[in-house]
Amino acid sequence: MFQNEELLNSYLESTCDEESQLLKKINRDTYLRQTKPHMLSGHYQGRVLSLLSKLASPKRILEIGTFTGYATLCLAEGLVEGGEIHTIDIDVELQEQVQQYFNESPYREQIHYHIGDALDVIPTIEGMFDLVFIDADKKRNLIYYDLLIDRIPSGGLILIDNVLWKGKVLEDKPDAQTDAIKDLNTTLAKDNRVNKLILPIRDGLFVLRKK
Repeated sequence: MFQNEELLNSYLESTCDEESQLLKKINRDTYLRQTKPHMLSGHYQGRVLSLLSKLASPKRILEIGTFTGYATLCLAEGLVEGGEIHTIDIDVELQEQVQQYFNESPYREQIHYHIGDALDVIPTIEGMFDLVFIDADKKRNLIYYDLLIDRIPSGGLILIDNVLWKGKVLEDKPDAQTDAIKDLNTTLAKDNRVNKLILPIRDGLFVLRKK
């Protein structure tokens, strides 16, 4: 239907809310400094995350996979007064840069930035989460999901990124990484504890709501 993906993305970005100046800075810096800038959520998906967070009005958010902090700040826009977001990343080399972005944001007192392996860090963070965003090691997505599903209240959201994997999920002979994503999608599609659908945004965003 749309043959020019770049033109479509430009149109979509023109019809949603603008990025803040800080988000524009993170976007620019990421493309200038990082070897894999495509990992950034970006303007349109960032607005999707922001809107979903605002609809959910979470008091507590957990993000697995901070990268340069773009999605973290988008999700934080939906926090209720006194709410908090915990974000986890394993890349210590990005810590100083990302912490500076958080310090410049209006959510600096609400963001708890953890460096380490998510499987080690998650058990140290007590309590329930109203919204969880999983955007890290794709082979461990199902492990993260199983670890957190009982820590989501009824009505809470789990968002999982990159579930279409550049269309590779449609291939007959997928590689190991793609096979793990297909297994995740098949498993979640059968999970009766949640309402679910995949939004074909960028690389696919699985949206799940705890019943």
